[in-house]
Amino acid sequence: MLVALPLMIVPFALYNLAMIGLFGGGGVASLQTVLLQVSMLSGAVWSLSLGDLFILIGLVFFFLELLKSTRNSSGSLMNHMLSLLVFVAFLVEFLAVRDAATQVFFILMVIAFIDVIGGFAVSVRSASRDVSIGL
Repeated sequence: MLVALPLMIVPFALYNLAMIGLFGGGGVASLQTVLLQVSMLSGAVWSLSLGDLFILIGLVFFFLELLKSTRNSSGSLMNHMLSLLVFVAFLVEFLAVRDAATQVFFILMVIAFIDVIGGFAVSVRSASRDVSIGL
């Protein structure tokens, strides 16, 4: 049943942990915490902030969710329903919580939305190929 757990809950939880202060000072300011700086050949300095890392984690888990949606198993429908609940949690928090009204959270919410729509689309498409007409 662990397979049915939507992976997009991880970036959701990480964001909320950052807002309560687990990854720095807490609040929206913690998203600007620079985690990595690299000097490029051009002389520019590339930096990776905590908010950027959350988006990268969200994209990786989105990819894994799409891979999970290609399987037709008993947990697939439960995964899609739970993914929809995670998206609803993103949406409610985005609309109701002041610290969630950021670009990082919005992008994570859009990734969760695409996960829901893409998961259902991939499942319907792969299920239609499994149906044999018997001609």
